[in-house]
Amino acid sequence: MTMPGLRFAYNTNGAANHRLADAVALIADAGYDGVALTLDHHHLDPMEDGWVGRAEALARGLHGRGLGCVIETGARYLLDPRAKHEPTLLTPSAEGRARRVAFLRRAIDIGAILNAEAVSFWAGVPRPGVDRGEAGAWLVQGVAQVLDHARSRGVTAALEPEPGMLVETLDDWALLRAELPGLTLALDLGHCLVTQEREPAAAVREFAPHLGTVAIEDMRRGDHTHLPFGEGDMDIPACLDALEGIGFARLVCVELSRESHRADRMIPQSLEWLRRCREERTR
Repeated sequence: MTMPGLRFAYNTNGAANHRLADAVALIADAGYDGVALTLDHHHLDPMEDGWVGRAEALARGLHGRGLGCVIETGARYLLDPRAKHEPTLLTPSAEGRARRVAFLRRAIDIGAILNAEAVSFWAGVPRPGVDRGEAGAWLVQGVAQVLDHARSRGVTAALEPEPGMLVETLDDWALLRAELPGLTLALDLGHCLVTQEREPAAAVREFAPHLGTVAIEDMRRGDHTHLPFGEGDMDIPACLDALEGIGFARLVCVELSRESHRADRMIPQSLEWLRRCREERTR
């Protein structure tokens, strides 16, 4: 265990230059409690034949190392090599939206194999000219399909408010949950600083009953750039205090998607920073 009360994972989107097995080994050797697996063409491609066998092999590897897991679905070009993050649940074509739903269902299937604590996903950005009301209706329809499949597989499906997307803020998420009561929240603490809607620690306390998974990193106010700890404006100790205060038992996922070029250093350094942070807080 990394430290009493909190469990940490590292997101593989910050180890994109490593083979998945090597990334898992680095994460385990650094002392993390789990892996936040971003499904991608190089890390357990969910669209290629043989995905079941690869997922089962990974499940054995994670279990053997005592690692938990969260599934992330934010790969940039997995579904369309020419358009970042497309198609989404808001894509105008019904075929495109169906492809996103099929991908999220596959992610949930992989989550079931890995005994993942949650599968995180987001709404998407409305295309130019798309009516927001119509996009909202597509979103509700798509998320409902995802939730139905998640329930059938016994997996937590958690939607993440993402700056610039249709569900951008926690208030946006709450409006969606009012229509879809089974929805849980994937809370990226840094996003609260980007939108400046709430202080991150306050968001933890306010939405405690709904948290499916939490991501943490440093970030500057108003700037959606994931930064190593100590380089932004996040009050990390306050966030950790809040998570401990609500008894959050799921993985807290370090997401440094811009740091793959130095993942060999950032993976251990990030956990060391969090450990020092807690040690200083408890003195």
